[in-house]
Amino acid sequence: MTAADFLVELGTEELPPKALLTLRDAFTAGILQGLTEANLQHGEVQGFATPRRLAVCVKELTSQQAAQEIENRGPPVRLAFDDNGNPTKAAEAFAAKCGVRVNQLSRTETDKGEWLYYKGRSEGVAAAELIPAIVDKALAALPIPKRMRWGASDTEFVRPAHWLVMMHGDTVIPATVLGLKAGNQTFGHRFHSPGAITVTAPAHYADILEQQGKVIADFAARRARVVTAAHQAAAELGGEALLHDEVVDEVTALVEWPVPVAGRFDETFLRLPREVLISTLQDHQRYFPVIDGEHELKAAFITISNIESTQPAEVRRGNERVVLPRLADAAFFWDQDGRSKLADRIDALDSVVYQQGLGSLRDKSARVAKLAAALTGISNADPANVARAALLSRTDLLTDMVGEFPELQGRMGYYYASNDGEDEQVAIALEEQYLPRHAGDRLPQTAVGRTLAVADRLDTLAGVFALGKKPTGNKDPFGLRRQALGLIRIIVEGGLDADLPDLLDLAAQLQPEQTNKQAPAQSDVARTVHDFVMDRLRAWYLDGHAPGFSKGDVSPEMFAAVLARNPRSLLDFHARINAVRNFMQHDSAVSLAAANKRIANILRKADDSVGTKTSAVDTGLFESNVEQQLYEAIEGLRAEHGRDLESRNYEGLLIRLAGLREPVDNYFDDVMVMTDDDRQRNNRLAQLSALRTLFLDVADISQL
Repeated sequence: MTAADFLVELGTEELPPKALLTLRDAFTAGILQGLTEANLQHGEVQGFATPRRLAVCVKELTSQQAAQEIENRGPPVRLAFDDNGNPTKAAEAFAAKCGVRVNQLSRTETDKGEWLYYKGRSEGVAAAELIPAIVDKALAALPIPKRMRWGASDTEFVRPAHWLVMMHGDTVIPATVLGLKAGNQTFGHRFHSPGAITVTAPAHYADILEQQGKVIADFAARRARVVTAAHQAAAELGGEALLHDEVVDEVTALVEWPVPVAGRFDETFLRLPREVLISTLQDHQRYFPVIDGEHELKAAFITISNIESTQPAEVRRGNERVVLPRLADAAFFWDQDGRSKLADRIDALDSVVYQQGLGSLRDKSARVAKLAAALTGISNADPANVARAALLSRTDLLTDMVGEFPELQGRMGYYYASNDGEDEQVAIALEEQYLPRHAGDRLPQTAVGRTLAVADRLDTLAGVFALGKKPTGNKDPFGLRRQALGLIRIIVEGGLDADLPDLLDLAAQLQPEQTNKQAPAQSDVARTVHDFVMDRLRAWYLDGHAPGFSKGDVSPEMFAAVLARNPRSLLDFHARINAVRNFMQHDSAVSLAAANKRIANILRKADDSVGTKTSAVDTGLFESNVEQQLYEAIEGLRAEHGRDLESRNYEGLLIRLAGLREPVDNYFDDVMVMTDDDRQRNNRLAQLSALRTLFLDVADISQL
């Protein structure tokens, strides 16, 4: 059986740049899955992607499936033949499936009767026969929200497709995919190499495209070229290119042949806030800003062109002309917004709907203010500054700058509040209320900022849940999962010892009454939101994102053990789960967890009236030393146990309880709990209940 490299390339119109990497990875994964399911052996698999192509190259793909032994069991013999011994349709269908006649089938005996049976050998199908369907399936499975049709064809794809390369070794695989007949001709750069280029072998694909087609097919290699070119161009300007990974990825997805272009703009625009300049250059134009040795912005930028122009100066001037009106607009917005204070915009919030059913932006601010006021005693934030920040929290949304640059909401609030003479803590809080904006983002650092951020998220979660619009499946249009995770991070990492159920009750009570019949009752909102937050908390620990934890440190059972105690504070929850994690590393943990499970089962099976009427253990009823030893061990822990519980020294508490392993083991070895004597049974159940209560003070260890 021979093997050769395999190549598939689909040429298209320009693909969506932000989706290019996702499409490449999905296409590569689809091809790999198809080859695996077809039992086609192969070597390394590499995906390629440029604005005008998706491709996959597979090293050493076998030319044919390996031979396989086939064993199939058919219908029972009693159903395979009628009373006259003639084969039924069931027998004939099974034989046809196996590719033989009924009389060529054998029989097999099992404990459930006799069955028709087939045993044979498949020589395997040629790879060339299987690959077209694999490619077609991989393309059909790409994550494309909306497909398009072009021309008179019914074929659908994310963009019009123009050519198809499909080769195994130097041989073209005959196939038609997306209405395109496979061949061995690709196309290079739209302008530098518009003619067809013959691919002589899959292994030469990337080199041929680069040398003859002016196309760097490998995304990583092209990205590295973009980064190097940007840095070199910035160095020639006496600065350094400011590169953000997402922007670099998008620029890489926009070009096939990266060529740096350095441009300049009027230095008077440097009076604008740094974020405004960066957003204008980077987010709106996909230019790279340039900074000096002090990390201050220079009046310059780097853009990456997709062509080697014979007149580079004209390309530079063209880019400078494009960015000029954007900067001029930003300067105009900055000056116009500065003519009014944020406080002057408060009344105008009444006329802007926050969300249908949840009132205006001013209503939202008022609810946040009440929630924030309830938090000040916990966060140690100045109540006056919190109230002022809540009042101004939405006003920057009405500025021209944020209207044009919505990504700057909060940050512009900080600048405008500072210019208005507001307290510095208030100004900072207007930005920090949005933190963290995404996973791994920084958290609010000020007490006022933390307070406002928590209050805002509580109101958002309660409000959207009150509308009956909680996330379902992959749909989360309001970003509530992100909001809940942000709430968790601020509370736990910020050290806010807040009573979450109480705060959610207040947030639910502050929401407007809903007329929608599908909306949940207001009394159910807080509970539903709390369950939602707990789900996010569970993923936070299990995935290893909580501070001090790695993936795998917390098992589902550990989380369930703590959740069973319903801690009202997330900070308290964190202390408990950290203690349980460390306790499970102790030598006695497994034995004590098993003992707790045994105790829980005994107490659950016992009659409800047994062991509950006796609140205290009667030592006079002890019949053996092990009962006395366990009693003394428990009583010896009580004083320290209470102090640990009050100070939340859960780890120390559990370690001390670990010392009970020996008396607990001895107890179960020597004592019959469910004795026929009612007094003895009640007394022993009471003793076990007392022991279980000590562990339950931290977590339900029986679930481990």
